[in-house]
Formats: sequence, structure tokens, C-alpha cells
Amino acid sequence: MINLTATFFGIGHLRPASGTWASLAAVVLAVLAFQAGLALAVPVAAVLATLAGFWAVPLYLRGRDDSDPSEVVIDEVAGQWIAISFTVIPLWRHGAELGFFSGAWPGWVAPFLLFRLFDIWKPWIIGRADRRGDAAGVMLDDIIAGFFAGITSVLLAGLYHAVLEPWLLT
Repeated sequence: MINLTATFFGIGHLRPASGTWASLAAVVLAVLAFQAGLALAVPVAAVLATLAGFWAVPLYLRGRDDSDPSEVVIDEVAGQWIAISFTVIPLWRHGAELGFFSGAWPGWVAPFLLFRLFDIWKPWIIGRADRRGDAAGVMLDDIIAGFFAGITSVLLAGLYHAVLEPWLLT
């Protein structure tokens, strides 16, 4: 159970870029949940993945030399679900669609790309959390990256809808 949780059911073993594969799986599950009428399951899943990660990662890392092996991706899943929650909840509240090829597709593309950017770049406190070198740091950098990505997604959506969209329509 520890291995399945830490690797998000084995997705962490996909190569290359196991974190990107895990993030993509998280986005697909979030969009499918939204389309099934379970939009609020996404933030609930983010909380559950975070709790599961804080449980599984220290146990998985016990006795290993590598403090952040690439197959551990529950942190990416938790962070990605946090990021996409920032767009899923408003879209759900406004009765908007969220689809892969139609509807409000930027609602999943922006959080996905921004989360990957912040997770790889690791600016400011994301990098500080990552440099902890322990199981908590493995989880914290992605949780913080998820919040950064979610907030940035909302800011970009606001900029588009308040400034660019009215300008484009005139």
C-alpha cells in the first residue's frame, strides 16, 4: 500500500518525466470528475492525496539513500489537484463546462502548465521547501507549487476576462 500510494498506483515508474505523467493523470481524473458532476471531489482528492503523501512518503523513503526518488509522485498528484481546484470550483459555481477539447479548456491547461513550471523552476519558498531534503520537503514543495499555480491561474483568468476579452470584443 505504501508503494502504491507513493508512486500513485505505479505511474511514478513511467519514464521519462514521471512527475509530468503523474500531473497529467491527476488532470485527467479531475476533468473526468468534473464532467461526471463531481467537481467538489477534486479539492477533496487534493486533501486526501496530501494526507496520503505525508503518510506514505516517509515510510517509502525509510532506509533509502535518495531523499526524493523520481518514482515518488503522490506529491505531484496532490499539488496538481490543488492547482486545478482553483479553476474547477469557480467553473462549477458558474455552471461552465470543463472539457478536454471544448468548454473552458484553459481551466485545466493553465493549472497543468503552471504547476509543472513552478515544480521544475522551484522559485522562492518552493525551492526552500525542496532543499529540506526530507519527506516533508518532498510533499511541501509540490503543495506550495500547487497553490502558486492555482493563484496564478485565477489571476490570468481574471486578466483575460476583465481586460483582454472586452478589448477583443470591441
